[in-house]
Amino acid sequence: MSDYLIKALAFDGQVRAYAVTSTETISEAQKRHNTWPTASAALGRTMTATVMMGAMLKGGAKLTVKIEGKGPIGIIIADSNTKGDVRGYVTNPQTHIEERNEQGKLNVGAAVGTEGTLTVVKDLGLKDNFSGQVPLVSGELGDDFTYYFVTSEQTPSSVGVGVLVNPDNSIKASGGFIIQLLPNCEEQTISLIEDRLSKIPPVSTMIDNGLSPEEMLFELLGKENVKILESMPIQFTCTCSKERFANAIISLGKEEIRDMIEEDGEAEASCHFCNASYHYTKEELVELEKEAN
Repeated sequence: MSDYLIKALAFDGQVRAYAVTSTETISEAQKRHNTWPTASAALGRTMTATVMMGAMLKGGAKLTVKIEGKGPIGIIIADSNTKGDVRGYVTNPQTHIEERNEQGKLNVGAAVGTEGTLTVVKDLGLKDNFSGQVPLVSGELGDDFTYYFVTSEQTPSSVGVGVLVNPDNSIKASGGFIIQLLPNCEEQTISLIEDRLSKIPPVSTMIDNGLSPEEMLFELLGKENVKILESMPIQFTCTCSKERFANAIISLGKEEIRDMIEEDGEAEASCHFCNASYHYTKEELVELEKEAN
């Protein structure tokens, strides 16, 4: 089944909820970047949370998430939009921590680090972008996104994201949920959700057991309490192209392009997000030099 995301309300509008399966999407990222297990888990959790956050936006808005924890994995970047498109990369994709964490899971916190920040930049199509930043609390990322919502957006939330990796480094299961309490949420509802959250299996286990996004929310909130509003496909999508990189080369200016022509006679550009490479011949560079004039 292809990856998809659902939006829902629960408890007669007291709670807003999102859930997603992202196994194929994260598999695509794993293949493109050849990530090792712990790096796959970190990138997958970040991209899964980011695609749900993108679904919260309106119109042509988009957002970028940056995780900088000073761990061996380096910086993690992911971005998404309102259409379910998401992409991402890590600085050091071949990062793996053999030692498991206290829960017996991949030690994402040790790879990401905790001495840093989670930054969210939203491009809402206005003059200035919205930017929010919080310190990392665990590096496990679910906790960190939860803290971001509570602190930066003043929205009490619970974020669950998980990735299971096969022995051959391929992705076995990936997905997540975001539960948000709205201002009218009653104490009784909060207590019920807290109780359910303490008892549910890890997200990656639910996905691996075949649960759909709807079924995950039913587990979390009770089927009788959930009203599904919308369903949408999600996918790994990159916006890079040879033309975009050509424009970037033009922006370097005539002298820089002339140096490329004289020193190498060609140029190669690679996209961080999808690892696609674009080659420019001497003739193409000459044309770009003319445009730079």
